[in-house]
Amino acid sequence: MRAVACTNAELSVVDVPDPVPGPGQVRIEVLRCGICGSDLHARHGCDQWADMTERLGYHRFARSDQPIVFGHEFSGRVAEYGQGCRREIPTGTAVVALPILRSGTDIDSIGLSVHAPGAYAEQVLVQESMTLAVPNGLSSELAALTEPMAVAWHAVRRGQLKKRTPAVVIGCGPVGLAVILLLKTKGVRTVVASDYSAGRRQLARACGADIVVDPAHGSPYEPAGAAGALTSMPAALELIMDTREKLQRLPVAWWHAWRLAEAAGAGPKQPVIFECVGVPGVLESVIHGAPLLSRVVVVGVCVGEDRITPFMAISKEIELRFVLGYTPLEFRDTLQMLAQGEVDPSPMVTGTVGLDGVEGAFAALGDPDRHAKILVDPASPSTEPLVVRAIAAESAGVRQAT
Repeated sequence: MRAVACTNAELSVVDVPDPVPGPGQVRIEVLRCGICGSDLHARHGCDQWADMTERLGYHRFARSDQPIVFGHEFSGRVAEYGQGCRREIPTGTAVVALPILRSGTDIDSIGLSVHAPGAYAEQVLVQESMTLAVPNGLSSELAALTEPMAVAWHAVRRGQLKKRTPAVVIGCGPVGLAVILLLKTKGVRTVVASDYSAGRRQLARACGADIVVDPAHGSPYEPAGAAGALTSMPAALELIMDTREKLQRLPVAWWHAWRLAEAAGAGPKQPVIFECVGVPGVLESVIHGAPLLSRVVVVGVCVGEDRITPFMAISKEIELRFVLGYTPLEFRDTLQMLAQGEVDPSPMVTGTVGLDGVEGAFAALGDPDRHAKILVDPASPSTEPLVVRAIAAESAGVRQAT
């Protein structure tokens, strides 16, 4: 079969033997595979990742001198079962799968290990127990987005927002756009999106963001302050003293009233901020700009070292939550939301390309005003990304906080 392999940062289309499913494995014919930001980073930085995963006890991560077939966001059709499979999904059925594969006593990340080649290929091996049939005739394009949307759904769940919680999304690449979509699916009323790219701000609006901000000209945190979040230490001290003085006028002990108010959810708004960039310095800027009592959910993957100022986070009592991946249940629930039309990620798909065009697609994704998410169609002869959705320049109708 044909596949795209990456060796020493060079991408090339190669002919490799058809994969043979082992015990508990399924061979699927790839229909679509998304190009993920982690693939772009792994092309040049997989050795650094591998060094860190070794510290976590995993020694089979991709190395730059190995022929790695990327691709972990995919949809396909069941082609062949290995020994010992239950075969509950008929051959020819459209499926998606969590990108992990058991080989003997080892479990590898599909598309990020030489031991588990990914779906930049005509076929890929998956684990039967991790495979789900695609329901309701969901298209192969949208089904392939199950994986990145599951990442966002996990992050949103870890954010623990209520409908009136102010939400701020920093960075409107595919991860940030997916978070916006699922925040709105969850019913969050006010979602602020921030990105330097006019094209990405336009996509954020298309995905449901209520307010979009160019951080070069305004703060994404101002709307949260306007909604009742504390933005300064003097404001916090004033609230403490004013509340105490008002409660002492009541005919009950003030501490009982305070406890009742806490139980009822009274108090300043506590925004939830999603850091979806993963570049050194961004987390520090979030801590400095965020309102007091914010929860920061770190979704963007910063591979290298970073620096933060703990005193600032402590003084604001900011809560940091780092998230990774998703559970099998979250993956399944995301597929169901897609199939039932509860969330529509089609605005974030901007192009498709064949295997011969993957290298060009990597280059095209370097321009945030040109593309957001490109899908690989192994059956396509296209050597250049075919535009599915053009990113328009930001229109005057898009609201900005300035």
